[in-house]
Amino acid sequence: MRSIWNGAISFGLVSIPIKLVNATENHSISFRQIHLEDGGRIRYRKVCELEEKEVTAAEIGKGYEDADGSIIPITEDDLAQLPIPTAKTIEIVAFVPADRIDPLQMDAAYYLAANGVPAAKPYTLLREALKRSKKVAIAKFALRGRERLGMLRVVDDAIAMHGLLWPDEIRAPEDVAPDTHVTVRDAELDLADALMDTLGEVDMDSLHDDYRTAVEEMIAAKTSGGEQTETPAAPAAKGGKVIDLMAALESSVRAAKEARASGGSAEDVAEVTHLSTRTRKKAAPKKKSASAAKSTASKKSSSGTASKKKATSTKKSTSTSTTAKKTTPRKRASA
Repeated sequence: MRSIWNGAISFGLVSIPIKLVNATENHSISFRQIHLEDGGRIRYRKVCELEEKEVTAAEIGKGYEDADGSIIPITEDDLAQLPIPTAKTIEIVAFVPADRIDPLQMDAAYYLAANGVPAAKPYTLLREALKRSKKVAIAKFALRGRERLGMLRVVDDAIAMHGLLWPDEIRAPEDVAPDTHVTVRDAELDLADALMDTLGEVDMDSLHDDYRTAVEEMIAAKTSGGEQTETPAAPAAKGGKVIDLMAALESSVRAAKEARASGGSAEDVAEVTHLSTRTRKKAAPKKKSASAAKSTASKKSSSGTASKKKATSTKKSTSTSTTAKKTTPRKRASA
Protein backbone atom coordinates (compact mmCIF):
# COMPACT_ATOMS: atom_id res chain seq x y z
CA MET A 1 0.00 0.00 0.00
CA ARG A 2 1.26 3.46 -0.87
CA SER A 3 2.14 5.68 2.08
CA ILE A 4 0.58 9.13 2.29
CA TRP A 5 2.76 10.47 5.12
CA ASN A 6 6.15 9.61 6.60
CA GLY A 7 7.21 10.52 10.12
CA ALA A 8 7.56 9.03 13.57
CA ILE A 9 5.55 8.11 16.65
CA SER A 10 6.75 9.96 19.72
CA PHE A 11 6.31 7.59 22.67
CA GLY A 12 7.94 9.39 25.62
CA LEU A 13 11.65 9.34 24.77
CA VAL A 14 11.08 6.56 22.22
CA SER A 15 10.78 7.49 18.54
CA ILE A 16 9.30 4.98 16.10
CA PRO A 17 9.76 5.70 12.37
CA ILE A 18 6.47 4.91 10.61
CA LYS A 19 4.64 5.25 7.32
CA LEU A 20 0.97 6.24 7.24
CA VAL A 21 -1.28 4.35 4.80
CA ASN A 22 -5.03 4.50 4.27
CA ALA A 23 -6.88 1.70 6.06
CA THR A 24 -10.11 2.14 4.07
CA GLU A 25 -11.12 2.56 0.45
CA ASN A 26 -14.21 3.98 -1.17
CA HIS A 27 -16.15 1.59 -3.43
CA SER A 28 -19.07 3.90 -4.19
CA ILE A 29 -19.87 4.47 -7.86
CA SER A 30 -19.31 8.02 -9.04
CA PHE A 31 -21.15 9.68 -11.89
CA ARG A 32 -20.13 12.46 -14.26
CA GLN A 33 -22.28 15.44 -15.08
CA ILE A 34 -23.29 15.49 -18.73
CA HIS A 35 -25.22 17.70 -21.13
CA LEU A 36 -28.58 15.91 -21.58
CA GLU A 37 -28.95 17.13 -25.14
CA ASP A 38 -25.79 15.57 -26.58
CA GLY A 39 -24.14 13.65 -23.71
CA GLY A 40 -21.12 15.96 -23.57
CA ARG A 41 -19.13 16.17 -20.31
CA ILE A 42 -19.72 19.15 -18.05
CA ARG A 43 -16.41 20.40 -16.66
CA TYR A 44 -15.49 23.04 -14.13
CA ARG A 45 -12.72 25.42 -15.01
CA LYS A 46 -10.65 27.43 -12.52
CA VAL A 47 -10.90 31.05 -13.56
CA CYS A 48 -9.33 34.13 -11.99
CA GLU A 49 -12.24 36.48 -11.37
CA LEU A 50 -10.04 39.57 -11.80
CA GLU A 51 -8.57 38.64 -15.18
CA GLU A 52 -11.50 36.42 -16.18
CA LYS A 53 -9.19 33.78 -17.60
CA GLU A 54 -8.49 30.15 -16.80
CA VAL A 55 -5.36 29.45 -14.70
CA THR A 56 -3.21 26.33 -14.25
CA ALA A 57 -2.62 24.44 -11.01
CA ALA A 58 0.90 25.90 -10.76
CA GLU A 59 -0.59 29.39 -10.63
CA ILE A 60 -2.95 28.60 -7.73
CA GLY A 61 -1.99 29.23 -4.09
CA LYS A 62 -3.70 29.64 -0.72
CA GLY A 63 -5.32 32.74 0.71
CA TYR A 64 -7.36 33.64 3.80
CA GLU A 65 -10.44 35.80 3.33
CA ASP A 66 -10.63 38.47 6.02
CA ALA A 67 -13.86 39.78 7.51
CA ASP A 68 -13.84 42.77 5.14
CA GLY A 69 -13.54 40.47 2.11
CA SER A 70 -9.85 41.14 1.44
CA ILE A 71 -7.63 38.12 0.69
CA ILE A 72 -4.42 37.54 2.68
CA PRO A 73 -1.98 35.29 0.73
CA ILE A 74 -0.61 32.31 2.73
CA THR A 75 2.42 30.48 1.32
CA GLU A 76 3.71 26.97 2.04
CA ASP A 77 6.78 28.57 3.66
CA ASP A 78 4.51 30.46 6.06
CA LEU A 79 2.89 27.18 7.12
CA ALA A 80 6.21 25.31 7.35
CA GLN A 81 7.62 27.90 9.78
CA LEU A 82 4.79 27.47 12.28
CA PRO A 83 6.01 26.02 15.61
CA ILE A 84 4.00 22.78 15.34
CA PRO A 85 5.88 19.80 16.86
CA THR A 86 3.44 17.39 15.20
CA ALA A 87 4.39 18.41 11.64
CA LYS A 88 6.35 15.17 11.22
CA THR A 89 5.53 13.43 14.47
CA ILE A 90 2.52 11.56 15.86
CA GLU A 91 2.82 12.73 19.46
CA ILE A 92 1.14 10.42 21.99
CA VAL A 93 -0.26 12.54 24.83
CA ALA A 94 -2.22 10.00 26.91
CA PHE A 95 -3.49 6.44 27.26
CA VAL A 96 -7.19 5.98 28.07
CA PRO A 97 -9.79 3.17 28.12
CA ALA A 98 -11.36 2.64 24.69
CA ASP A 99 -14.87 3.37 25.98
CA ARG A 100 -13.78 6.93 26.77
CA ILE A 101 -13.83 7.72 23.04
CA ASP A 102 -17.19 8.89 21.74
CA PRO A 103 -17.93 7.16 18.39
CA LEU A 104 -19.17 10.52 17.12
CA GLN A 105 -15.54 11.67 17.10
CA MET A 106 -14.35 8.85 14.82
CA ASP A 107 -13.08 9.99 11.44
CA ALA A 108 -10.77 8.50 8.77
CA ALA A 109 -8.76 5.35 9.58
CA TYR A 110 -5.10 4.67 8.83
CA TYR A 111 -2.55 1.90 9.37
CA LEU A 112 0.83 2.76 10.89
CA ALA A 113 3.56 0.67 9.26
CA ALA A 114 7.02 0.32 10.75
CA ASN A 115 9.45 2.20 8.48
CA GLY A 116 12.64 0.15 8.32
CA VAL A 117 14.23 -2.59 10.39
CA PRO A 118 15.22 -0.36 13.37
CA ALA A 119 11.53 0.52 13.85
CA ALA A 120 10.47 -3.13 14.38
CA LYS A 121 11.46 -3.35 18.07
CA PRO A 122 9.86 -0.11 19.40
CA TYR A 123 6.82 -0.68 17.13
CA THR A 124 6.27 -4.13 18.64
CA LEU A 125 6.83 -2.74 22.15
CA LEU A 126 4.08 -0.13 21.69
CA ARG A 127 1.72 -2.68 20.13
CA GLU A 128 2.14 -5.17 22.96
CA ALA A 129 1.85 -2.44 25.61
CA LEU A 130 -1.48 -1.36 24.11
CA LYS A 131 -2.67 -4.97 24.05
CA ARG A 132 -1.79 -5.67 27.66
CA SER A 133 -3.16 -2.40 29.02
CA LYS A 134 -6.42 -2.76 27.03
CA LYS A 135 -6.19 0.97 26.40
CA VAL A 136 -5.90 3.21 23.38
CA ALA A 137 -3.39 6.00 22.82
CA ILE A 138 -4.53 9.58 22.21
CA ALA A 139 -2.19 11.45 19.92
CA LYS A 140 -1.84 14.70 17.98
CA PHE A 141 -0.55 14.81 14.41
CA ALA A 142 -0.50 17.18 11.44
CA LEU A 143 -1.81 16.13 8.05
CA ARG A 144 -2.83 18.09 4.94
CA GLY A 145 -2.18 21.48 6.42
CA ARG A 146 -3.85 21.14 9.80
CA GLU A 147 -3.23 19.59 13.20
CA ARG A 148 -5.50 16.70 14.07
CA LEU A 149 -6.41 14.43 16.95
CA GLY A 150 -5.93 10.67 16.67
CA MET A 151 -6.53 7.41 18.49
CA LEU A 152 -4.08 4.51 18.21
CA ARG A 153 -5.29 0.94 18.76
CA VAL A 154 -4.20 -2.59 17.86
CA VAL A 155 -5.76 -4.38 14.86
CA ASP A 156 -4.42 -7.94 14.56
CA ASP A 157 -0.62 -7.42 14.52
CA ALA A 158 -0.71 -3.83 13.34
CA ILE A 159 -1.26 -0.45 14.95
CA ALA A 160 -4.17 1.48 13.46
CA MET A 161 -4.88 5.16 13.94
CA HIS A 162 -8.32 6.74 13.74
CA GLY A 163 -8.50 10.42 13.08
CA LEU A 164 -10.71 12.06 15.71
CA LEU A 165 -12.72 15.24 15.52
CA TRP A 166 -11.83 17.83 18.11
CA PRO A 167 -14.36 17.98 20.97
CA ASP A 168 -15.57 21.42 19.88
CA GLU A 169 -16.39 20.00 16.43
CA ILE A 170 -19.13 17.75 17.85
CA ARG A 171 -22.55 19.34 17.89
CA ALA A 172 -24.82 18.96 20.91
CA PRO A 173 -27.95 16.86 20.16
CA GLU A 174 -30.34 19.75 20.70
CA ASP A 175 -33.96 19.42 19.51
CA VAL A 176 -33.30 15.86 18.35
CA ALA A 177 -35.00 13.77 21.02
CA PRO A 178 -38.85 13.70 21.18
CA ASP A 179 -40.16 16.82 22.88
CA THR A 180 -43.15 14.97 24.37
CA HIS A 181 -43.10 12.93 27.57
CA VAL A 182 -43.35 9.20 26.85
CA THR A 183 -43.53 6.42 29.42
CA VAL A 184 -42.08 3.05 28.45
CA ARG A 185 -43.44 0.09 30.40
CA ASP A 186 -41.26 -2.73 31.73
CA ALA A 187 -43.22 -5.23 29.63
CA GLU A 188 -42.34 -3.29 26.47
CA LEU A 189 -38.67 -3.19 27.46
CA ASP A 190 -38.75 -6.94 28.14
CA LEU A 191 -40.12 -7.57 24.64
CA ALA A 192 -37.50 -5.25 23.13
CA ASP A 193 -34.79 -7.16 25.00
CA ALA A 194 -36.25 -10.45 23.75
CA LEU A 195 -36.20 -9.15 20.18
CA MET A 196 -32.57 -8.04 20.52
CA ASP A 197 -31.60 -11.45 21.94
CA THR A 198 -33.49 -13.30 19.20
CA LEU A 199 -31.96 -11.26 16.37
CA GLY A 200 -28.56 -11.95 17.91
CA GLU A 201 -25.32 -10.92 16.23
CA VAL A 202 -24.31 -10.63 12.59
CA ASP A 203 -21.18 -11.54 10.69
CA MET A 204 -20.06 -8.10 9.52
CA ASP A 205 -18.24 -9.67 6.55
CA SER A 206 -21.60 -10.96 5.25
CA LEU A 207 -22.99 -7.44 4.82
CA HIS A 208 -22.72 -5.93 1.36
CA ASP A 209 -23.90 -2.93 -0.65
CA ASP A 210 -26.98 -4.12 -2.60
CA TYR A 211 -27.48 -0.71 -4.19
CA ARG A 212 -23.96 -0.62 -5.61
CA THR A 213 -24.40 -4.14 -7.02
CA ALA A 214 -27.66 -3.15 -8.72
CA VAL A 215 -26.04 -0.03 -10.22
CA GLU A 216 -23.08 -2.07 -11.52
CA GLU A 217 -25.44 -4.59 -13.16
CA MET A 218 -27.44 -1.77 -14.74
CA ILE A 219 -24.27 -0.14 -16.12
CA ALA A 220 -23.01 -3.51 -17.45
CA ALA A 221 -26.32 -4.09 -19.23
CA LYS A 222 -26.21 -0.63 -20.82
CA THR A 223 -22.58 -1.09 -21.86
CA SER A 224 -23.22 -4.45 -23.54
CA GLY A 225 -26.34 -3.15 -25.24
CA GLY A 226 -28.41 -5.98 -23.85
CA GLU A 227 -31.69 -5.79 -22.03
CA GLN A 228 -31.54 -4.75 -18.42
CA THR A 229 -32.85 -7.29 -15.96
CA GLU A 230 -35.87 -5.90 -14.23
CA THR A 231 -35.30 -5.57 -10.53
CA PRO A 232 -38.36 -5.82 -8.28
CA ALA A 233 -39.25 -2.36 -7.05
CA ALA A 234 -38.82 -1.72 -3.36
CA PRO A 235 -42.15 -1.68 -1.50
CA ALA A 236 -43.45 1.80 -0.82
CA ALA A 237 -43.32 2.96 2.78
CA LYS A 238 -46.66 2.57 4.48
CA GLY A 239 -46.91 5.52 6.82
CA GLY A 240 -49.56 6.23 9.40
CA LYS A 241 -50.58 2.64 10.06
CA VAL A 242 -52.17 2.46 13.51
CA ILE A 243 -50.86 -0.45 15.54
CA ASP A 244 -50.31 -1.59 19.09
CA LEU A 245 -46.62 -1.30 20.07
CA MET A 246 -46.79 -4.45 22.21
CA ALA A 247 -48.37 -6.40 19.35
CA ALA A 248 -45.69 -5.16 16.95
CA LEU A 249 -42.92 -6.22 19.33
CA GLU A 250 -44.49 -9.63 19.88
CA SER A 251 -44.86 -10.15 16.10
CA SER A 252 -41.24 -9.10 15.59
CA VAL A 253 -40.00 -11.59 18.18
CA ARG A 254 -42.07 -14.39 16.57
CA ALA A 255 -40.82 -13.50 13.10
CA ALA A 256 -37.20 -13.39 14.26
CA LYS A 257 -37.53 -16.81 15.94
CA GLU A 258 -39.08 -18.32 12.81
CA ALA A 259 -36.35 -16.83 10.63
CA ARG A 260 -33.61 -18.13 12.89
CA ALA A 261 -35.21 -21.60 12.94
CA SER A 262 -35.35 -21.66 9.12
CA GLY A 263 -31.81 -20.35 8.77
CA GLY A 264 -32.87 -17.05 7.22
CA SER A 265 -32.98 -13.50 8.51
CA ALA A 266 -35.79 -11.76 10.33
CA GLU A 267 -36.25 -9.49 7.32
CA ASP A 268 -37.37 -12.50 5.26
CA VAL A 269 -40.55 -13.00 7.27
CA ALA A 270 -41.13 -9.85 9.26
CA GLU A 271 -43.24 -7.05 7.84
CA VAL A 272 -42.09 -3.62 8.89
CA THR A 273 -44.95 -1.82 10.62
CA HIS A 274 -44.89 1.96 10.85
CA LEU A 275 -46.10 3.53 14.05
CA SER A 276 -48.61 6.36 14.28
CA THR A 277 -49.79 8.51 17.15
CA ARG A 278 -53.41 8.55 15.98
CA THR A 279 -56.20 6.91 17.96
CA ARG A 280 -56.47 3.22 17.41
CA LYS A 281 -59.54 2.15 15.40
CA LYS A 282 -61.79 -0.74 16.31
CA ALA A 283 -61.00 -3.88 14.41
CA ALA A 284 -63.51 -4.90 11.79
CA PRO A 285 -65.47 -8.10 12.54
CA LYS A 286 -63.73 -11.15 11.19
CA LYS A 287 -65.23 -12.74 8.09
CA LYS A 288 -66.12 -16.41 8.22
CA SER A 289 -64.03 -18.66 6.09
CA ALA A 290 -65.53 -20.45 3.11
CA SER A 291 -65.40 -23.82 4.90
CA ALA A 292 -67.09 -22.38 7.99
CA ALA A 293 -69.81 -20.81 5.86
CA LYS A 294 -70.31 -24.08 3.99
CA SER A 295 -70.56 -25.99 7.26
CA THR A 296 -73.13 -23.53 8.61
CA ALA A 297 -75.17 -23.74 5.41
CA SER A 298 -75.04 -27.53 5.55
CA LYS A 299 -76.28 -27.50 9.13
CA LYS A 300 -79.13 -25.18 8.18
CA SER A 301 -80.02 -27.37 5.21
CA SER A 302 -79.99 -30.53 7.35
CA SER A 303 -82.08 -28.82 9.99
CA GLY A 304 -84.57 -27.64 7.37
CA THR A 305 -84.79 -31.11 5.80
CA ALA A 306 -85.35 -32.71 9.18
CA SER A 307 -88.09 -30.22 9.98
CA LYS A 308 -89.78 -30.90 6.63
CA LYS A 309 -89.58 -34.68 7.19
CA LYS A 310 -91.01 -34.27 10.67
CA ALA A 311 -93.83 -32.10 9.36
CA THR A 312 -94.60 -34.59 6.56
CA SER A 313 -94.57 -37.50 9.00
CA THR A 314 -96.91 -35.67 11.35
CA LYS A 315 -99.21 -34.80 8.46
CA LYS A 316 -99.32 -38.45 7.27
CA SER A 317 -100.01 -39.67 10.78
CA THR A 318 -102.85 -37.22 11.17
CA SER A 319 -104.26 -38.19 7.78
CA THR A 320 -104.10 -41.91 8.62
CA SER A 321 -105.81 -41.38 11.98
CA THR A 322 -108.61 -39.41 10.32
CA THR A 323 -109.13 -42.07 7.66
CA ALA A 324 -109.30 -44.78 10.31
CA LYS A 325 -111.96 -42.90 12.23
CA LYS A 326 -114.08 -42.50 9.09
CA THR A 327 -113.76 -46.19 8.07
CA THR A 328 -114.79 -47.68 11.45
CA PRO A 329 -118.40 -46.42 11.42
CA ARG A 330 -118.91 -47.89 7.91
CA LYS A 331 -117.89 -51.36 9.13
CA ARG A 332 -120.27 -51.16 12.04
CA ALA A 333 -123.14 -50.03 9.76
CA SER A 334 -122.73 -52.97 7.43
CA ALA A 335 -122.71 -55.37 10.37
